[in-house]
Amino acid sequence: MKASVFLLSVLLLLSACSGTIQKKQNIASENGFAVLPKPAADEAVATFAGGCFWAMQESLIQLKGVNSAISGYAGGLTVNPNYDEVSGQQTGHAESVQVYYNPAVISYEQLLKAFFIAHNPTELNRQGPDVGPEYRSVAFYRSPQELRTISRVMSAMEREKHYQGSFVTEMEPFKVFYPAESSHQDYYERNTWDPYIRSVSKPKVMHVREEFPQLIKPEYLK
Repeated sequence: MKASVFLLSVLLLLSACSGTIQKKQNIASENGFAVLPKPAADEAVATFAGGCFWAMQESLIQLKGVNSAISGYAGGLTVNPNYDEVSGQQTGHAESVQVYYNPAVISYEQLLKAFFIAHNPTELNRQGPDVGPEYRSVAFYRSPQELRTISRVMSAMEREKHYQGSFVTEMEPFKVFYPAESSHQDYYERNTWDPYIRSVSKPKVMHVREEFPQLIKPEYLK
């Protein structure tokens, strides 16, 4: 009987681990930092900043058509910044997430809407308990068409009163994105026990799932 119970426990554990592995990204690392993937022929790239990148990365990787989401830094001046420098407000960068997605599956406009739901775009230089310009809201555009789409989506969501107050999201031309340390990649998934993840990050991730259930990958709904 004990052997049967032990075997059942092992099988359940393997099943749970299998689900985790299925969700986990394969992010390469070098010298302690993530390595940016080379976009595939059918991939487009988008970059967003919206508060702590732990929640934003998980909010966006769960979307159908999103193949990779890398946490990092953008919008500042320092070359190859690290977390301490960005947190110390020495670089001008914001915590950001770079998304590699298939536009045949998910559009840039859909990504934008998920981005705006994954954080509060009416909070200036903060997100909830996280205060400072490194937590500012930014939509980085790579073309005039993307700039127009950002402006249109923001205006529409303001009219629809998704939030109280006006959006303060900055619209900046994309220049460069620096990947964050490997320890910050998939942090949400690897640290579900973390009180910050449970109380601050999880509500953001779940908000996206509740608003766009049709866009969520099946394995994230289990």
